[in-house]
Amino acid sequence: METLDKLDKLILSTLQANGRASYDQIAERVCLSPSAVLRRVKRLETDGVIDRYVALLKPERIGLGLMAHINVRLEKSTENQQRNPRDLFRASVQTWPEVVECDALSGEMDYFLRVLVPDMSAYSHFVMETLLKHPSVQDCRTSFVLDRVKATTALPL
Repeated sequence: METLDKLDKLILSTLQANGRASYDQIAERVCLSPSAVLRRVKRLETDGVIDRYVALLKPERIGLGLMAHINVRLEKSTENQQRNPRDLFRASVQTWPEVVECDALSGEMDYFLRVLVPDMSAYSHFVMETLLKHPSVQDCRTSFVLDRVKATTALPL
């Protein structure tokens, strides 16, 4: 992967702020022709710098008013198991729509989940009927989000 130059970073910054910006709009901002912007954007897509384009939704506007951060500790694998507990857990997380982020951690806990649900009842159901019933899960600890101080999808360039 070649390094990003100043124009690439400015194009990426523009797209992070508005993924629907036209090549004409981006070209005006970065002082290039629209065709030059198109070539650069296509290269950034091909190189995997631009992963995908999405619409960002406000969770509370679609009925997902409760956000929880859950730290999960898994049982340790044994020689008798056919699949590693981590592999089982990772596969299951992919199927749980409540989980919008999952990160593997160093330290005491194994995974960090960001969970969005409509309310406390839905949270309780997810934890009691899904998460804690998973065969790999040993323990979990939850913190509830009281206020989002900063939420951005823009990466520092």
